[in-house]
Amino acid sequence: AGAGCGDHWPLCDGQVVPLSFTTERIIEFSHRLTSGASGLLGIVLVVLAFRQTPKGHPVRFGAVLSLGLVILEGLVGGIQVLLGLTADSTDPARGFVQGIHLANTFALLAALLLTALWARGEPGLRLRGQGRVWTLSLIGLVLTLLLGMAGAVTALGDLLFAPAPGTPLDTVRRDFSATAGLIENLRVIHPILAILGSVYLGWLGVWLQNLRPSAEVTRWSRVLWGLIAAQVVLGFVNVALKAPAWMQLTHLLLACLLWLALVMLVYRALTALSVQRPARAAPQEVPA
Repeated sequence: AGAGCGDHWPLCDGQVVPLSFTTERIIEFSHRLTSGASGLLGIVLVVLAFRQTPKGHPVRFGAVLSLGLVILEGLVGGIQVLLGLTADSTDPARGFVQGIHLANTFALLAALLLTALWARGEPGLRLRGQGRVWTLSLIGLVLTLLLGMAGAVTALGDLLFAPAPGTPLDTVRRDFSATAGLIENLRVIHPILAILGSVYLGWLGVWLQNLRPSAEVTRWSRVLWGLIAAQVVLGFVNVALKAPAWMQLTHLLLACLLWLALVMLVYRALTALSVQRPARAAPQEVPA
């Protein structure tokens, strides 16, 4: 439905409010309205952050970052529309923009989550001195981002090129035939990354529990494992059902939840020391 408003942006078919509506136009116009509302809420969030927190408070950084990512989200969507990378376009650039759009969405979700945590008094992040905890966590975050971007390209391929009749192997053969395009070639990357990413994130949860033992780290490790298992099952069901739209939307929703669970796990692991560190006792007077 990305072409629901034609090649116009930010106007819809050259109008502020369309005079006629189709299903695609309703979807696209609603998306733009909610995006605009998100931008307004982002501005309100920044104003409140600067009015109610002191200078240097992490919630200020989180609010500004969130607003910036909301604006970037709209710009990426606008570029996609203005370049005609919607509807039936099979331009490889469409896959690239789609992946960037999804990565920006993940970054926005993480920024909003951290802002909410800091607004309720949770400790700020300190990356120095974290050793391998931060290094391996960063690998997990980047791997999940790449997995999401590859998933966006695969979903685009399923939209433009329906899976071939027969087994998934038949679809793979068609994706690498002489007439296949780049978007079709890239569809196989997502399931490979999904297997590698699931194994790594499962191991990361165990490793963080051992290195930074706390109730919160254990809790979010278990949530992450549950979401990984659900995603693997949905992935197989999605392939078996030939990627219907409702299943792809469910898969995307769980991907967002898995990303947020990973961000929470990493955050709890990085702040476990500051939370568990006992307060220094006041010095006692030594009798003469």
